[in-house]
Amino acid sequence: MTRHLVMDEPATKRVLDELPQSLTGKPMDRPDGPKKVTGTATYAHEWNLPGTVYGVLVRATVPQGKVTDIGKDAIMALPGVLGVFNDERFLRNPAQGTADEAPIQGPDEVAYLGQPVALVVAASFEQARHGAHQLQLKYDGAADGVFDPEATNVPHERPEDDQLDQGDLDQAMRDAKFSVDQIYRTPGHNSAAMEPHCSVASWEGDKLTLRGSYQMLNYNINELADSLNVDVENVRILSPYVGGGFGSKLGIAPEAIAAAIASKDLGKPVVVALSRQQVFESVMRRSESRQHIRLAADESGKLIGLGHDSLVSNLPGEDFYEPVMQATHFIYTGENRRMQMEVARVNRTCAGSVRAPGEAIGMVALENAMDELAEASGIDPVELRKRNIPERHPEKDQGYSSRPFAEALDEGARRSGWDKRNPKPAQTREGEWWIGMGMASAARVNMLKEAKARVILNADGTATVETDMTDIGTGTYAILTQIAADMLGLPAEQVETQLGDSDFARGSGSGGSFGASSAGSAVFLACQDLRDQIAAKLGVEEDGLVLEDGRAGDKGLSEVLNGDPLTGEGHIEPGKTSEEVRQATYGSYFAEVAVNGVTGETRVRRLTAVFGAGRILNEKTATSQCYGGCIWGIGMALHEELLFDNRDGHLVNRDLAEYHVPVNLDVPQIDVHLLEERDDWASPIQSKGIGELGLCGAAAAVTNAIYNATGVRVRDYPVTLDKLLDQLPEM
Repeated sequence: MTRHLVMDEPATKRVLDELPQSLTGKPMDRPDGPKKVTGTATYAHEWNLPGTVYGVLVRATVPQGKVTDIGKDAIMALPGVLGVFNDERFLRNPAQGTADEAPIQGPDEVAYLGQPVALVVAASFEQARHGAHQLQLKYDGAADGVFDPEATNVPHERPEDDQLDQGDLDQAMRDAKFSVDQIYRTPGHNSAAMEPHCSVASWEGDKLTLRGSYQMLNYNINELADSLNVDVENVRILSPYVGGGFGSKLGIAPEAIAAAIASKDLGKPVVVALSRQQVFESVMRRSESRQHIRLAADESGKLIGLGHDSLVSNLPGEDFYEPVMQATHFIYTGENRRMQMEVARVNRTCAGSVRAPGEAIGMVALENAMDELAEASGIDPVELRKRNIPERHPEKDQGYSSRPFAEALDEGARRSGWDKRNPKPAQTREGEWWIGMGMASAARVNMLKEAKARVILNADGTATVETDMTDIGTGTYAILTQIAADMLGLPAEQVETQLGDSDFARGSGSGGSFGASSAGSAVFLACQDLRDQIAAKLGVEEDGLVLEDGRAGDKGLSEVLNGDPLTGEGHIEPGKTSEEVRQATYGSYFAEVAVNGVTGETRVRRLTAVFGAGRILNEKTATSQCYGGCIWGIGMALHEELLFDNRDGHLVNRDLAEYHVPVNLDVPQIDVHLLEERDDWASPIQSKGIGELGLCGAAAAVTNAIYNATGVRVRDYPVTLDKLLDQLPEM
């Protein structure tokens, strides 16, 4: 019988703290690690099915128009070419995260330059690529599009659900003792996952198996079936290993549908892998943003007004827009508030979820503005933030769940030596280098998603965990193993976790930092179901059951089972706790930078980060996730920027040679500290998401440090040396 829990009440019984083995939270190595480092973990392109043929997608060469002819006959005559496909079911755009249905289809209607419009399939990849390059497209009504979100000819929309006008912000700005009124700009970003998109499609009769690189199989299977107009019961997705996603693999992308259609027609497995350039052009980008921040504070530095207006962009017909103001609503006080969102409709690659959508760029602008307010008021930046932590949600009658925000600020200040910082800019120099320190807050909304899991206690006393949950490099295999081992009193090596198969119980998927808590809660409940069954066999109450080292009291588990395996199922759903309180994770960053007074080069010398995210399920994988977030923050501050040519909308820097992400020499030793915390409101295992928290505000700590080092305030990201050179202080 399934153990089902709707989170309508706080989970005050902290079961995982009471178990004898205490594996959960420990820095356990990843069980999947040996396979990954030895090359035996099967990623999407590595299935090598017998008879596999290869497909290469063809890109649109105009930003707007209608494809009228793809020149199929000429390409079919080329050596090795097996088929040229252009089907109305092809995806024009990838599916947004949690779409659960087909995205926009119909490749002939071109909405952006680089849009996939056809597929060439051949016996070898080289032959398919040659055919794709030779294909000649003809268009009707080809026209210039609109490319610049801030241009006067670009239509803007104002989503009704994202407009707030509370109190009188204009009056608060007039009454303020100290104020900030500035515009900050962030560029578009690419997810830049290590593994490009790839799908391998094969059919047995009417049944499709897609081996791909996807994050959320519970949604992806419905998106795939809906796009192909087939019964979902006839579709299976396998995605046991994903080489990074960062939002780009939340929904199905064009290569999946194209591979499935071609495979059905040819009667062969078809693999379609996107080149790095195609990933940049046709898979989700983060929208650029223009953010207008207004802060009004009284003589004590207490906010009396807060404004945050944002302009982002997306293609026509897409509902998603970057939720820039997500954390601004709840992180700081200020009774007079105005937050307004505008969406520009442009002919650029589809915008979607990329690395902590919303807070990743929204917190950067807000935390730069808070630093400017600290400068204007003469109040220490840490103290200013602590004075503005609200007791209740500033916009609604809602309290907060566990919130170690002030603790994170204080601990970060202590660990970084913040008290030694000179608050006056451009005062510390080492040779040619100006030295400065800056800080910023971190905040990220917490979410619990519906998830199911199955745990089998085998006759020999070992256990098998099954869920379609994915591991995108975040440590899911380890975390679910630890929870099951703790709950069943087994050594970790006697638990096998199987993931990434849509035939398994439907998990939450990996995304939005909800995966570990949601899937982990489902496994926890499935194990509670098993514990009930074991207790019944022993004739004791579950509360009195002691499972440790493969034994139940004085009996081995295999003896208790007596040849009969047991199956437990768990089902978690969000409930009233997500509505009654504001749940979020919090943290702080403290950065030290050196800026060369001659060249304008910036080097991050130290980065200290402190985070509170409920129960930490695995100290090692959680710390690694935070390292990654901090590194992305350095990239946002100094390197990363999608560059579109506003003459025709083409993406100029569409590979990792010209889209710069941090490399080893860009990254200092990072000190990450995880606070001890339990959030009873968040989940039955008292955990919250941490994967994206490490990024939300990190870039602002770096840019605030640049200001402290040089006295130069850059509000247009990234802070490249050309934006500093003409303003640097005299040596």
